[in-house]
Amino acid sequence: MAEEAKRGRLSRREFMHYAVAAGLTASAATGMWSGVARAEPKRGGVFRWGIHDGNTSDTHDPGTYVTRQMIYLAHQIRSYLTMINPDNSLGPDLATEWSANPDATVWTFKLNERAVFHSGRKVTSADVIASLNHHRGDDSTSAAKALLTDVVDLQADGDHAVVITMARGNADLPWLMTDYHLAICPAMDNGKIDWKSADGCGPYKIEQGEIGLRWYLSRHDGWHGEGAYFDNVEMLILNDPNARQTALVTGDVDCVSLVELKTLALLKRSRDIEIDNVASGGAITMPMHCNVAPFDNVDVRNALKLCIDRQEIIDKIAFGAATMGNDFHLAPVQPYWPEDIPQRAYDPDQAKSLLKKAGMEGLSVSISTADSLFSGAVDMCVLYAEQAKKAGININVVREPNDGYYSDVWLKKPFCAVSWGSRPTPDVMFTLAYKSDAAWNESYWQNERFNELLLQAKAELDQERRADMYREMCLLMRDDGGTIIPFFNNFVYGRRSNVKHSGSLAASWECDGARAPSRWWFES
Repeated sequence: MAEEAKRGRLSRREFMHYAVAAGLTASAATGMWSGVARAEPKRGGVFRWGIHDGNTSDTHDPGTYVTRQMIYLAHQIRSYLTMINPDNSLGPDLATEWSANPDATVWTFKLNERAVFHSGRKVTSADVIASLNHHRGDDSTSAAKALLTDVVDLQADGDHAVVITMARGNADLPWLMTDYHLAICPAMDNGKIDWKSADGCGPYKIEQGEIGLRWYLSRHDGWHGEGAYFDNVEMLILNDPNARQTALVTGDVDCVSLVELKTLALLKRSRDIEIDNVASGGAITMPMHCNVAPFDNVDVRNALKLCIDRQEIIDKIAFGAATMGNDFHLAPVQPYWPEDIPQRAYDPDQAKSLLKKAGMEGLSVSISTADSLFSGAVDMCVLYAEQAKKAGININVVREPNDGYYSDVWLKKPFCAVSWGSRPTPDVMFTLAYKSDAAWNESYWQNERFNELLLQAKAELDQERRADMYREMCLLMRDDGGTIIPFFNNFVYGRRSNVKHSGSLAASWECDGARAPSRWWFES
């Protein structure tokens, strides 16, 4: 186990579990972990990173971020007020500390006075205020607009503190500030942000690059945080899974953000490759537009939820690297997960009964998908179509182009497959994708009771009462909502064996919460 930990094959959680099972005390296991797994980071080298999801239509506007290309790039070139640590706790980024009044309606974030943009200008409160305001107001088209609707005022307290006043209490506000849209950009004289230049205060700065193809970054000497051990980072957009896999095997890249699960066992045999398999709250969703027939009928929606065999899909598509979904967007690894809600089972006979009730026997629908969404995305939809035949449903699987999927298919075509990254709290996820007026309400679902509970839970400081509210919201999603959730996918990615990390990996995004370049290093 010690050798596996040294090579990065065991996370701290796995190491502790096996050590205690082998008879060690918790304190002894902790001491052993400290001795074998905390290799000293080394500086130098060019980290070549193969990314599985990028479009030529992407932009540097943080309000438009949606693909892995822009999410990952943003975590290199830009900073946030807070960040998800490798152990999945909340930690500082631009904000060194934060505090709230007793009812969590007023929050103060103190900023790191050492932070500077790549252009050389100091980061101040004005930059933070302009960056947050970019997502607010009637004219904002940002996908994160719904996250900040309760913000009523933003004020600078000197050059290095920002006071955020809320219409109602929000105990999760520091967690919310990790959302990948809320990147801090330099403010202009008119109060807007300069996003077009791609200037930021993150650990790396852009030397050259082209959207949808590649980026070449260099270390930002003014980086205010820890890490950034590599001299340079090269990000390559490799949407094709075979090209991505081949690049890792041949050593043309040092890491890929997604490996083909069907070849996972083979890759594990190579001494030149290490696989990181991280349970997460990242979800595979299949939204149906509730404002479009036949999905405007709740019996049709539930019939389609009943005719998917989740266990078969996990076994054959995810190769076990997933947690079963239950048609509500909350995973067992996340806070407030309602473990007592019965698991929805594959039941084509009940699906048939619901379709008969709706007058929709012999239902025929199309579902869109693409290879770049996740490993096995197309195969999953094909298998689902086979499963649905037992309910008398014909599902036509439409293989869409990888490039432009999130701009041309998602939110536009009435039934499709989608890959979501994990969000730190239920409030963030529910506000982004299920609130009635959210820009990313991918199923166009409207439920008045859900919206009421969302507002109440946001301000509720009693944890038991808050858990009860989230449970009711999950039931509403499950029984009335328009989203099928087959599973929560593990983040499974690969790296060359000379690439090292601490042994703890954030579960917010692939590759250590999208921060591999600033947290990992070369062994030699």
